[in-house]
Amino acid sequence: MSQKWKDYFQQLGTSFMLPISLLAATGIFLGLAAASANPQIQEIAPFLASGSVMYVTQLIRKIAGILFGNIPLLFAISLSLGMAKKEKPIAAFAGVIGFLVFNRSMMYVLENTGLQLSAVGDVLGMKTVNMDALGGILVGLVTAAIHNKYYNIKLPDAIAFFGGKRFVAIAVTVVFTILGQIVPFVWAPVSGAITAVGTSIMKLGYFGTFLFGLLERALLPFGLHHILNSLARTTEIGGIAQFGQETVSGALLIFNKFLETGAVPDNMEITEVTRFLAQGKIPMMVFGMPAAALAMYRTADDSKKAIVKPLLLAGALAAFTTGITEPLEFSFLFVAPMLYAFHAVMAGLSFMLAHVVGAAIGNTQGGVIDLLVFGALQPNSKWYMIVLIGLVYAVIYYNVFKWAILKFNFATPGREREALEETAKPINTKDNKNDDTLAEQIIKGLGGKENILAVENCFTRLRVDIADMKRVDEKILKATGASGIIKPNPNHVQVVYGPKVTHIKEIVDNKLEELGKAV
Repeated sequence: MSQKWKDYFQQLGTSFMLPISLLAATGIFLGLAAASANPQIQEIAPFLASGSVMYVTQLIRKIAGILFGNIPLLFAISLSLGMAKKEKPIAAFAGVIGFLVFNRSMMYVLENTGLQLSAVGDVLGMKTVNMDALGGILVGLVTAAIHNKYYNIKLPDAIAFFGGKRFVAIAVTVVFTILGQIVPFVWAPVSGAITAVGTSIMKLGYFGTFLFGLLERALLPFGLHHILNSLARTTEIGGIAQFGQETVSGALLIFNKFLETGAVPDNMEITEVTRFLAQGKIPMMVFGMPAAALAMYRTADDSKKAIVKPLLLAGALAAFTTGITEPLEFSFLFVAPMLYAFHAVMAGLSFMLAHVVGAAIGNTQGGVIDLLVFGALQPNSKWYMIVLIGLVYAVIYYNVFKWAILKFNFATPGREREALEETAKPINTKDNKNDDTLAEQIIKGLGGKENILAVENCFTRLRVDIADMKRVDEKILKATGASGIIKPNPNHVQVVYGPKVTHIKEIVDNKLEELGKAV
C-alpha cells in the first residue's frame, strides 16, 4: 500500500471518532437507565421505581434512541468534516446537504419506478433505501472529495459569486441527486456482499471472534483499528438482528436497541452481538495492561523509577477506567515489538474467551466503567466470568512482561540506554499554570512554529503535518508527557498523549495563534 493510501486510511479512522465518542458516552447513560429499570436493582433501591425517576429513565432512552437511530447522518457530517483538508465547517455543512439530497433522490426513485427492495426504511421522515451507516460513510467520503477539489475554485466573473466555498454545496447537490438515482438499482448486490461477509464471520464462531480481537490490536499502531471497530459496530458485519418487524444492523446498535427496549433479538442471542464489544477488551484493559505497567515499573532502573512512575501510573489508570490503552502500548511498541505481538494475541484470546463463557457486556471502551455499568448492573451479563478471566490475565501479563524485559533487555520506560538529559526533564502537565510552558515545549519539539503546517488530534494522538522531519526533537516531545512518537511519513508525526490530547491540542493551537500574531 502506498504512503498516500496509508495516510488516507489513518485520517479516515480518525474521522470516525467524533460520533463514536458521542455514542460511547450516550451508551453509558443508556446502560445506567436500563439498570435502574431492572426489577432486581429496584428491589435494592426502591426509589428507582418512582414516577420521577422513571420519567428521567425513559427520557434518557428516547434521547439515546434518536442518536443511535441517526448514525448515518452523524457519519456523513463527521467524515465530511474529518476528511476535509481546509475550510472544515463548509465541508460539514455540505455533508448535511449531501445526506438530505441523496436520500430524497433515492426516495423519488422508489416512488416512481416500482423498484422493490427489501432494504427500505425511514430516514429523517423519508421512505428511502436503508443503507444504515454505510449511507452516511458514502456521503461523507464523496462530500469530502468534492470539497477538497473545489472549495477554492474560481469561476468566470459573471458567476464568480457562486465560486469557492459556495460552489461546494452546489456541486454536492448535483452529485448526490445523480447518485440517488443510481444507488437503488445497485444496492441489493452490494448489501448482499456485505451481509455475506458478516455471515462468514459469524460462521467462524469463536475463531472469528479471536481474529477480530487480534486484528483490532494489530491495526492500532496504524490508526486503522477505528475502521474495523466502526464497521463491526454499525454495519451488517457486526450482525443483523430482528426486533419484531424492525431490522437493526451493527453490534453496537443492536446492543443499544436491546438496552433501549429491553427486548431480545428474535434471531440471535445477545452474546453473539457483544462478542465484538467491550467484554472482549476488559480482561486486557482493566487487568492486563495495568499489570504490564507494574512490570515495566518494577524492571526500570532504580535511578529512573521516580521519573517513569507518573507516566506508567497515568497510562494504567487510563486503561483501567476508560479502556484507553495507547499511552501504555506506545511505551513498549517500538522498543519491544515482541511484547506487542504477545499483546495482540492476548487481545484476540480475550475476545474469544469472553465469547466462550457467554458474557453479554456491551458498549465500546472496555474499561472498568463498562464492566460496572454494562456488566455488574445488568442481569445475565456473566460479568463475574470476565473478572475471573481478567485476574488470570493480570498474572500472565505481569510475569510475561517482567520475564521478557529482563531476558531480552528491552528498553522499556526507565531502561533507556542513553542518559537522561536536561532537555528531557519532564514537565508537570497536571498543573494548568504550566500550560503555556508545555505548549512552547511541544512546538519546540515539533521544530518550531514555521515547521508546523497543521495540527489535529484523535482520541489519544496529536497529529501534526510538518515541513521538515529532521527538525523534530523526540526527547523534547517525550519530556512533555508523550508516551510514543510515530512518523508514518516524512511530513507527518503523531505524538501519543492519551486522553489529555484534546487539551494539549487546544493549548498548542492557542500558542500558535499567539506566536502568529506576534510575528
